[in-house]
Amino acid sequence: MGSVRTNPGDAARAFTLIETLLAAALMGGLLLALNFFVFSMADIWGQGAERRLFEQHVRAVTREVESLLRTAALPPLLNDPPIFAREIRLDDGRRVSPLTFELPEGTPRLPWPETALPDVVCSLVQQDGKGLMLYWQSRLEEKFDEAAPRAFMLSPFGAGLTYEYNESDGAVWRTYDQLQRTPAGAWSVPGRLRLKFIHGKMQVETTVVLPPSPGPLPHF
Repeated sequence: MGSVRTNPGDAARAFTLIETLLAAALMGGLLLALNFFVFSMADIWGQGAERRLFEQHVRAVTREVESLLRTAALPPLLNDPPIFAREIRLDDGRRVSPLTFELPEGTPRLPWPETALPDVVCSLVQQDGKGLMLYWQSRLEEKFDEAAPRAFMLSPFGAGLTYEYNESDGAVWRTYDQLQRTPAGAWSVPGRLRLKFIHGKMQVETTVVLPPSPGPLPHF
């Protein structure tokens, strides 16, 4: 009966118990480090995504305000200015005189309870605890001068609305919390609006340049 011959190199190539335990410990450490890396990256990405969504919302609201003001500043048929100040009653009962503009054709974005009407007068208001609001109503509605306008939320993160006026022959911009009046007592339209948005620890400010009015069209 033949004998089984062994190769002396086989024993040298085999793993010992200590080597196996050491390899398992190293593998466990690598997996643990990988888990920490994955969870930390997920946390960082999640925070970054929240900021990106917040900044995207701010840009969208700012563009919407710019678009509404540009639409209001298109050549009107009357001699009334397209952007002005008007006293309104807020939903909390306070009376204020915010920046106001008129949309002759209205806008489909506003939630009309019935058929949408033209000649929509809109007022831009920042309210603490509510955000950036748009108060609106049509001149064709009954009791236009008596009824309180409807409130539409543009952004729940709107935390500030200030008015910037170009003074000293255009060399200086001054910021005010309220609309200013001319020496004659009439409301003065600012050159820019500054909007502030706050969400948690994040804060963003944007500027809206008020469009110049091209003047009224002649009557035919």
